[in-house]
Amino acid sequence: MVHRVIVQPSGEGFDVLQGESVLEGALRHGVRLPHECTFGGCGTCRASILSGRVRYEEMPLALTAEEADAGFGLMCQARADSDLVIEVQRGPQLATPERTIALVRGLRPLTADVWHLQLELPELPGVSYAPGQHLNIHLDDGSHRSFSMASTPDGCSIDCHIRRIPGGRFTDVLLPRLRPGDRLEVEIPLGSFYCHTQDDRPLLMVVTGTGISPIKSMLEALLDDPGCPPVSLYWGMRTAEDLYLDAQIRSWADRLFEFRYVPVLSRADPGWSGRRGHVQDAVLADHEDLSEHSIYLCGSPAMIAYAKTSFAQRGSQVEHVYSDGFSFQHAMSIEA
Repeated sequence: MVHRVIVQPSGEGFDVLQGESVLEGALRHGVRLPHECTFGGCGTCRASILSGRVRYEEMPLALTAEEADAGFGLMCQARADSDLVIEVQRGPQLATPERTIALVRGLRPLTADVWHLQLELPELPGVSYAPGQHLNIHLDDGSHRSFSMASTPDGCSIDCHIRRIPGGRFTDVLLPRLRPGDRLEVEIPLGSFYCHTQDDRPLLMVVTGTGISPIKSMLEALLDDPGCPPVSLYWGMRTAEDLYLDAQIRSWADRLFEFRYVPVLSRADPGWSGRRGHVQDAVLADHEDLSEHSIYLCGSPAMIAYAKTSFAQRGSQVEHVYSDGFSFQHAMSIEA
């Protein structure tokens, strides 16, 4: 059975064969749809299903029941059960990814488990990326590791905050051995996680761990911006010692509009006087109604999945919830 798919707003059309995903059919016909991981983990290929029916062999990780009920689907996993009309939100024109050589300029520990890696891209002196995007570091065995830029575009310098994975080939073995001047092959920029400046609702940023990296890039790009909407940042970590950006974040208080910063610790010691527990629960305790917010989620896949579902029960709008796709890719790959 062959089904016809029409993509709005472009009006492009293509046929999808039985057993083929919508994305596979699009690529076979040369129709470009946003995508990254291709296994339903990142959510980049999310589209509105305006008419028709789709099915999944397994429910994708990055699609909640609430999103499916609201008419959204992930095109890399969706199989057409009828002719379809879908709408793809392409966002702003993002820079085309390029492979290049990066030079290590610095490496230092931020915590016992997090490294600050500073790179220089001499072949891309004016590298452009949207704050929130990530890069891939390509390894000799053909694999790659994805890390968000923790800095805003500034010449050819890039900062990354990298969490150590015990036993990980890159983060636990190769990374600590890097020295200034060492060369890495990188691909940049990648990803569809960025600040949607046209969405001028109050910003609610909810992150765990090094998920703070792309959020830091976004918020630094908004510093002293007269058009900045109100900003709330909830950062979940285990202990106070893990809050490696705490002082810097607090320094933004007078440079972001109505800025509220709430660190939340899951394993706080008795001396901690701040919030405890899970970061998404702290948000729920503070907000009865989330219908007017633009929500950015970055960190553990479990937090993101739970937050999407629980926030929807408080009125969050699917089209105004943005999550960092490559955190799911990390969860699906084990360093060897």
